[in-house]
Parts: sequence; C-alpha cells; structure tokens
Amino acid sequence: MKPEKLQTPDVSLHRHKRAFSLFEPRFIKPALIGALTRLNPREQVKNPVMFVVFLGSLFTTALFVLGLTGTLDAPLGFIAATSVWLWFTVLFANFAEALAEGRSRAQAESLRAAKKNVMAKKLSAPRRDAGIELATSIDLKKGDVVLIEAGDIVPGDGTVLDGIASVDESAITGESAPVIRESGGDFSSVTGGTRVLSDWIVVKITANPGEAFLDRMIAMVEGARRQKTPNEIALTVLLVAMTLVFLFACVTLYPFSVYSALVAGGAPVSLTVLIALLVCLIPTTIGGLLSAIGVAGMGRLMSANVIATSGRAIEAAGDVDVLLLDKTGTITLGNRQATRFLAAPGVSDAELADAAQLASLPDETPEGRSIVVLAKERFKLRERQLGEMHAHFVPFTAQTRMSGVDVNGRQIRKGAADAIRAFVQSHGAAFPAEVNALVDQVAKKGSTPLVVSEVVSGKARVLGVVELKDIVKGGIKERFAELRRMGIRTVMVTGDNRLTAAAIAAEAGVDDFLAEATPEAKLKLIREHQAEGRLVAMTGDGTNDAPALAQADVAVAMNSGTQAAKEAGNMVDLDSSPTKLIEIVAIGKEMLMTRGALTTFSLANDVAKYFAILPAAFVATYPQLGALNVMGLATPVSAILSAVIFNALVIVALIPLALKGVRYRPDTAERLLRKNLLIYGVGGLIVPFVGIKLIDMVLVAFGWV
Repeated sequence: MKPEKLQTPDVSLHRHKRAFSLFEPRFIKPALIGALTRLNPREQVKNPVMFVVFLGSLFTTALFVLGLTGTLDAPLGFIAATSVWLWFTVLFANFAEALAEGRSRAQAESLRAAKKNVMAKKLSAPRRDAGIELATSIDLKKGDVVLIEAGDIVPGDGTVLDGIASVDESAITGESAPVIRESGGDFSSVTGGTRVLSDWIVVKITANPGEAFLDRMIAMVEGARRQKTPNEIALTVLLVAMTLVFLFACVTLYPFSVYSALVAGGAPVSLTVLIALLVCLIPTTIGGLLSAIGVAGMGRLMSANVIATSGRAIEAAGDVDVLLLDKTGTITLGNRQATRFLAAPGVSDAELADAAQLASLPDETPEGRSIVVLAKERFKLRERQLGEMHAHFVPFTAQTRMSGVDVNGRQIRKGAADAIRAFVQSHGAAFPAEVNALVDQVAKKGSTPLVVSEVVSGKARVLGVVELKDIVKGGIKERFAELRRMGIRTVMVTGDNRLTAAAIAAEAGVDDFLAEATPEAKLKLIREHQAEGRLVAMTGDGTNDAPALAQADVAVAMNSGTQAAKEAGNMVDLDSSPTKLIEIVAIGKEMLMTRGALTTFSLANDVAKYFAILPAAFVATYPQLGALNVMGLATPVSAILSAVIFNALVIVALIPLALKGVRYRPDTAERLLRKNLLIYGVGGLIVPFVGIKLIDMVLVAFGWV
C-alpha cells in the first residue's frame, strides 16, 4: 500500500455507517457461499442442534442411495424429498448466520476505509524545531515522535506532547465539528486517520502498527462472529438438553415400533420417518437462528456507531436497571443559553441588552448567538452589521477571558466577573457592589454570570450581568419517565453543588443525583448499586472516569475522550454522544427480546408437529391415533413431509426478524412478557397448524404424494 500525501482522507466512516437493508444483493452471494462452506462438520458441530439435523441429512441421503440399490426403508420419493428438505433446513440456518456476519464484515470494512497509510514528519527529539525525517505511518513504532501541522493527517494514535491544534475527526466519528487537542489534561490523545485543521502539535506515538484504535475496533467487529454471551450459552445448553431428550425418545421408539408391529400387526416405523420426527421435534428454529441473532445485535449497535468489545456488553445493556448519566450534554444541552439581562444601577435592561448584542454579533459560539437572539426577542433589537459600522472585533482569549467590540468610540467587553473587574479597574473605575450581588445571585442558581462593561471617552462602567443557563433538553423528562416504566433508575452525575444539582434533577425528572462528583464518589455509588444486585451503566470520557467505567457493567467510553477511558470501557461511542447510552440500552433489550420471542415461537411450534407426525408415524400400527389428525392431513406421507417442509421454511421466514430484531417499546417487564407470549406463544401454536395444512394441500393438489 503506497503512502498518501499529507492530505485529508477521502473516505469517512460516517458516509459508510448506515443500517444496511436486510437482503442487499452484495450480501446475498457471499452468504450463499458461506452457507455451503459451513457444511464442513467442524463448523456444524459448533451448533449442536443443527449438527443433529446435519447428521440426519447425511443419514437420509445414505438411505436414498441404498434405496437406489433396491434396499428401501420407505418409498424412494419420500426418502428423497425428506433428505432434500433436511439439507435445506441446514443450509437456511447457515445462510442466516452467514448473512448476519456479512453485514458485520461490511461495517468492519467501513472502519477499515478510514485507515490511511500517510507520510509522517518523524522528529529526532520531542520538540518542533528538531530534525525531521519523512517516514510512512506503517513504519512508525510506539515511542516515535512526529510533528503534525495544519492539513496533515495524523499518522497514528498518540499523545500530544507540545502545541495545540483543532482536529477534524469526521473520518472516524462522522461529526463535522472539529475538536481541540493539546498537551496535558484529558484532551491530549489523537487518533490515526484524523486531520489537523489549524496550528501544529508534536505527538508521541502510543501504538505499534496493527495495535491502533481503528485496528482494535476492526478486530472487535470481525471477532464478534463467534463470541457467545452467558445467556446465549445458557440457552444453548437448554437446547442441547432438549435435543438429547428427543434423540433418546426417537431412538427408543424404533424397538417399540418393531415390537408393536409383531404384536398388533402392521409395519414398524421407518428410519426416515424417525429422523423426520426427530428433526421436527428438536428446537431447530431457534437453534438455526441463535448465532445470527447475536451477530445481528452487534451489527445494530455498530449501525448506531457504537462498538462493543463483546456480545456480553450488549446483553448486559439489555438487563441494566441503573443508568448513571452526565448532566452536561446528556440531560442539559451543554451549550449555555442567555436567559436574563440583569442591569446595574442607573442602567436600563434595554441599554444592557443593546451593548451585549453588539459585543456578541461576531461571536459564533452558542452562548454568543443566544445573547443576540434574546436581545432581539425581549427588546426588538435587530441585528446590526459590524462591517457597515466599521467595528473592530476583539476575540476571546484564555489570557483575557473576555471578548467584545470597539465601535463608534465605545469599547464594549463581556466576560467573567473577575476579568471585567480587572478591565474596569485598569481604567480607573470601581466594580459596583450591586453587580457583585447579581453575580452571586446568578451563581447560586447554578447559572453562569457574564458581566458586560463599556469604556467611552476613557471612562469605564459596568452595565450589568447576562445570565447564562444550561438548559434541560426538551423531552428528556418524558424519556426518563419511560425509563422509569422500564424499571430503570436514572442517576444524574454532576460536578455542580448540591443546590444546583437538585434544581436541575427536579427539572429533568431523574430519580437521584450525585453532586460534586469525584472519581471516588462515582466508584462508590456504582459499587453500592451492584451490591444490591443491580446492573449499572455509565458513560465517561476522562481519565478520572476510568475507575468507574472499569467497575460499571456497561461502560460506554467516548471516542473523543482519553485512552484510559477507552481502555476501561467495554463499548466505544464513535460519535461521542452522551445520550447514546439510552439507545444502547434499547438495542440490548431488543436483542434479548428477539432471542426470547424466537425461542417461544420455536417451542410452541412443536405442538402442531406432534399432531402431524405422531399419528402419521404410528397410525398403521395403532389406527386409533388417527383421531389426533386434527388438521385432516391427506396421508401419513404427506403429513410427515408437510411438517418437514414447514420446519425448513419457517427458518427462512424468520431470518428478517432475527436480523432486524423485535422492536422494543418502553414498558414494564410484566406487560412485555404478556405481549411476547400472546404474539409469539399463541402465534407459534396457530401458524404451524395453518402452514402444515396449506403445504399438505399443495402436495396433494400437484400429486407429489
């Protein structure tokens, strides 16, 4: 692979990240091939239920070959048809799993598309002015130091040692907004494949080739194929036990049939019929779709741009009953909004709003735009064009902690209270005690005070305070009410003081809150809930979140966060959206509900098969069993063949449900169980009666039996 020039990647994961349709043509051919390659006994034995069907297919095929030589166990056409449909049953189950895996592989390719082999500026020492040697990204090793300037692609995962830069991470996350990366703190990590937009950074590479973040994500997706969750393993054990019970029953039926034929007359049941009976009675439907359900669950999570390290994490998400949610960005908008103008003595609210709007016109931050809008709404102040006014914008800096505008002989500034205090004092004016009181009043409510001042003809004065409030998201209270109905307890985690936290918690409708949260406090809270037998989920992005993420049952690390957080979590959200946790819980519940629904349907199916095959198998010896033929099936041969065909076709019919999943709607466990039993339990009883009868009618109509 040739290294690329230092330019932006032309492939974005976001463009490829989507929910693939169930039967896209590009997936069908590989899935069909995969269905055939899985006929290898080493592959089949991994699924014990379908392995029994596989052996039955081989056995009936052998009986058909013997039948060609004149050694007939049953009518030759019946043996051939039974053998063909048993093979179809195996192939359909293989096809379902191969199709699910093909969709997951496509998502892995989306991640791989974000990888680029680029040229890197390798430094001889960890400083910008050191000697530079060009090297390809695949030649970089852990510990190497590189210089990345505006327009360069980050050649590998690393930590910023020096400098500050805005970075475009859309190739990984799909988010267009750039992020700031700088040395020190929680935002010093960079990911290979992203691009520096401005300034420069010196980065120490922290991963060898093949061990970077994208490589691990690709391995997680591709490695999901054969991972089994504890519930899946437990269900597999149950299905194997049921299969062994039915196998023992069918094996003992043969000598019983022979004995009955000798005593009561008639012919003993054939081996072909016994194999058909065994295949129809064992839980082939759920056995054939179980692996596909697990793989498809991880695929749906990946479609949401979340990568789980294992299926266990998704399964745990479905059972979560405590959610720890960050306040900022999850419960609140995260971007503070202007809500009130509080004028200083001798200044009108309209005068304060006018100055605040002028200072905010060139300010493109959400806070700045909200001040402009609030002034327009409250005092009908129309936006002015600074270019026409020949104004000079003073941008915000970390040193001054204020911004503003110089226009028509006025120097208008807005910023933190202490920054404005220093500004007016430098012009020989005092900071009014009344404004101090307003600042304290706003701060005690949990809002942010933004002080506005002006200097005219060398004289400075403070105009007042703009209250910036972190707004609770619309609809979040109803969302928490839904979670409460699901039996999930919500806990807001914030660094705010208790008064502020209590006010926001009440407004948002969360069940509890943790104020002034420290890493130790988060860890203690999680352990307390787990000691009560609860499963806990949380999100985090900082190094200080790593201990709590490691302790939580479902730990979603933000992709924009630190390497420590990513290592501690068992999921990574590529979008870095704190609200994604609620969606993850829903996907986990969908996977559990899909598995439960198909298991219920599969077991309920067996009842109809009893009424089809058992009378047909033994009616020759015991004519009284004809009373059990409630479906009125034409002949014993058509009854058995109809059941075998239905057993194969029902797997095909349920493949879309296994891949798409049962849609989850928030409700209590009791109501969800009743609904599941009604739809998939009662439906599982009725559908096979109708299906088997229709197949029997078709077979008879065409003279195939």
